[in-house]
Amino acid sequence: MDVSELEENLFAASDAKLHRDMCKELSAVYCKVLSIFPSLEEARPRSKSGIQALCSLHIALEKAKNILQHCSESSKLYLAITGDAVLLKFEKAKSALIDSLRRVEDIVPSSIGSQILEVVGELEHTKFLLDPSEKEVGDRIIALLQQGKKFDNGTDNSELEIFHQAATRLSITSSRSALAERRALKKLIDRARAEEDKRKESIVAYLLHLMRKYSKLFRNEITDENDSQGSPPCSPTGNEDRVHNAFGRQISKFGSVNFKKSGQAPTPPEELRCPISLQLMCDPVIIASGQTYERVCIEKWFGDGHNSCPKTQQQLPHLSLTPNYCVKGLIASWCEQNGISVPTEPPESLDHLNYWRLALSDTETANSKSVDSIGPRTLKGVETVPLEESGTIVSEQQQHKEEVNEETSDINALEKYQDILAILDKEEDLAKKCKVVEDVRLLLKDDEEARILMGANGFVEAFSRFLESAVHENNAAAQETGAMALFNLAVNNNRNKELMLTSGVSPLLERMISCSQSQGPAIALYLNLSCLEKAKPVIGSGQAVPFFVKLLVQEENTETQCKLDALHALYNLSTYSPNIPTLLSCNIIKSLQLLASTGDHLWIEKSLAVLLNLASIKEGREEMISSQGMINTLATVLDTGDTIEQEQAVSCLVNLCTGSERCIQMVLQEGVIPSLVSISVNGSPRGRDKSQKLLMMFREQRQREQPSPNKDEAAPRKPVSAPLPMSVPAQGSSPESEGKPLSKSISRRKTLTRPFSFLWKKSYSLHH
Repeated sequence: MDVSELEENLFAASDAKLHRDMCKELSAVYCKVLSIFPSLEEARPRSKSGIQALCSLHIALEKAKNILQHCSESSKLYLAITGDAVLLKFEKAKSALIDSLRRVEDIVPSSIGSQILEVVGELEHTKFLLDPSEKEVGDRIIALLQQGKKFDNGTDNSELEIFHQAATRLSITSSRSALAERRALKKLIDRARAEEDKRKESIVAYLLHLMRKYSKLFRNEITDENDSQGSPPCSPTGNEDRVHNAFGRQISKFGSVNFKKSGQAPTPPEELRCPISLQLMCDPVIIASGQTYERVCIEKWFGDGHNSCPKTQQQLPHLSLTPNYCVKGLIASWCEQNGISVPTEPPESLDHLNYWRLALSDTETANSKSVDSIGPRTLKGVETVPLEESGTIVSEQQQHKEEVNEETSDINALEKYQDILAILDKEEDLAKKCKVVEDVRLLLKDDEEARILMGANGFVEAFSRFLESAVHENNAAAQETGAMALFNLAVNNNRNKELMLTSGVSPLLERMISCSQSQGPAIALYLNLSCLEKAKPVIGSGQAVPFFVKLLVQEENTETQCKLDALHALYNLSTYSPNIPTLLSCNIIKSLQLLASTGDHLWIEKSLAVLLNLASIKEGREEMISSQGMINTLATVLDTGDTIEQEQAVSCLVNLCTGSERCIQMVLQEGVIPSLVSISVNGSPRGRDKSQKLLMMFREQRQREQPSPNKDEAAPRKPVSAPLPMSVPAQGSSPESEGKPLSKSISRRKTLTRPFSFLWKKSYSLHH
């Protein structure tokens, strides 16, 4: 490998967005190993161990390369919150390199071995440590994610402040860096979806939501010359003067204390002044063009008959106003820095000259713009990238256009959501509100980002109020729409589930299950909420459990899907041990036994999964043993069930028989030994282990009961003897010779060569 290739690799590895010190150390070692790798390949012996050693080194190098690439391509916010995991990856890459290099050192000549030992020594003395500043930023973002609260104009600006500080210290300060961060987050979301990692997708989607929510902070920002994609990012621990960037300029530009003159009030930054009144805004609002104005000023503009943006002359698709909480927070911060009071009232009078200038600009043709409407700011960021600096010539004007389009799309989405909330709050006609909620329900069905964004902006509370109105008016169709909209909001989003609990959804659902027409959607929402740990005690202490248990054995006027949802919800509730006594008091065991004995595979697997949870406590085991026909039902499943059902049935029997000689005798009387032997050979891995364990219990029980050798009564006890756990009876043996106790099993015994097409059937007991 020549010097130019090494320098290229070193540059790419060290161009990290975060964890630069660790990347620099690892990349240096990585390039040293690469430089001697050709010599290693030439010197390798023709032995199997030599080839394996080189393969292990190649794998270790790939691990190191992947972690370096991850730090240079991933999102800064995501790298910050996963600092501990990144550190662990560096340590694993280091250990893998040391181990593989030591293996290679044993098989190469001493001249190359000395170079390897030098690299190993350097690795052993390398200590990877997280930058304290980056770790602090990551901890603060994690705390923000855990809060998951809605910050509006009625609360403090904690979310804005935390995000402001985090983005500043991570050098996400200009419109270009913000755009790069959003794109990196979108790539992470796509990767999480491809890997079906719902937890990661939810976290990254929330980070993207924050970037979009506060995108106004980066808009109209003049890009730093230092903020180019070809230069390394500014470390949060670097020069503080360089960190005085976009957010600092947003808040303090033209108005910093350092620029105050004695006796003169500071001039607010342009971004904080209304383009119409030219005064500091009291109630900033966003219009459809994405521009922000003082509410009373833009209302006067629209009231005078204009339907365009005063600043850009863009024709507006609607005249809705959306509060801009981000700018309002910036105004409060700027006022605090400069020692002036935050404006509490709109301006008493407009700047009439500026107002009429804007009005005259609006009267010109749509194809031309007033010279006054085009400020120097428009051209300030335009720059052509020389050909020698980039393989593809991309002007900042084109990049700015992409950025504006993306931000406009985000703002339009937020405005649309605000319009929907306004309809739900002000509209009196329940039918019209129902149509709006139904449209949102369809939108939420497959959009993870929309769930997060809507959940953080008041839709859970709005839908809860809509559902309350529907229940109050006894409107079954509206109840179904509201419940299913909440259901879609709750999918893979525990934060929204918690908001539903606090907004009082549970009492509404209890009222819905009392009416046959609204039971289906209520049960579905109960099922979704029951996946949340905090919801399990709430649901378990209400009226839902007796209703679910009764529904399991109800034959008339009951949809199959409702029964399945109820059974799944009972499974989730049974995973919370304090709920089990309540479940037992509702006679759930008898209901589950009836379902498990139907022979229908649709019910058997789920019923056994709940029984397995109930058998985890002493009271549950005792009631199952005492329930007439329960052992016989489990024995039948051993004979006739599929692989997963057999696994669950034998697991139940192991729990029941552990410490109970009485239960062992009851199981033996069912003649289960041939089935257990079959499962121990042909069952699932867990089923094989459990069946062998149960057979061992039977053997130990036989040994305890076996009489002394000089008595002749030993022979009649042969029918209950257990074969060796892994032995299989000969297929040609006569069942009658085994005695009476096995006759029940023989009548329903299956062949040992059952097809295994269902072996990989997904078990509900393995996921919630």
